Amino acid sequence: MVTEKGRKHLPPYVSYRTFYHFLERLEERIPSRIDRSYWGDMLSGSTGVQLISALRFLSLIDANGKPTDKLKPIVDAKGDLRAPHLRKITQESYHFVMGGSLDLGSATYDQLKEVFHGNFSLADDVSRKCVKFFIALAKDSGITLSPFITKGTRSSHTISPAKMALKKSVTRINKNEKIPQDEDKIPNTNSYLHLLLSKFPNFDPSWSDEIKLKWFADFDELLKMRHQQD
Repeated sequence: MVTEKGRKHLPPYVSYRTFYHFLERLEERIPSRIDRSYWGDMLSGSTGVQLISALRFLSLIDANGKPTDKLKPIVDAKGDLRAPHLRKITQESYHFVMGGSLDLGSATYDQLKEVFHGNFSLADDVSRKCVKFFIALAKDSGITLSPFITKGTRSSHTISPAKMALKKSVTRINKNEKIPQDEDKIPNTNSYLHLLLSKFPNFDPSWSDEIKLKWFADFDELLKMRHQQD
């Protein structure tokens, strides 16, 4: 999908569960504009940005956050009645998949992933999440997917850069230190998290959409890991 400035929007990168629950929330009432003041109390900053990006890619809101005519029918539809509406936006927004030569009924996971890479410059972690969202949306839309694609989704999990950095830090320390027996001598993992956060690059508004989403995702991951240690 192309933006108003001629640049491509990235395919949805947010968790499909977040997207689905957001549609359920809209059943109460659809605001005249979906902006931070609306979703800020239910979503973190990075997740909210990813969700808004997804809604724009699917043409459910315009560039200013105003709901389009496509949103209300999806929100109002219940159960199986929602599938035709989701299928329509899937076919329109993912035309590079649906309108190409790829046969989703027999294609492999890697073939599907290659289509995304062929149309967008995506890092592996971002690509995995974009493909995962598409597969979940296609399933809810009633679009037939080969078992090779759905199986690939379950086996394509990778460790995020934030977790990998922490793992490497702890591993290096563990190789050089004996495990202390006294509780007050046990290294504080939280200190390493603080060190990682201090080394984390500052957010730059001039970055591409892909890098911004990647930054938000990894920063959120670090914050979650730190809170788990508190």
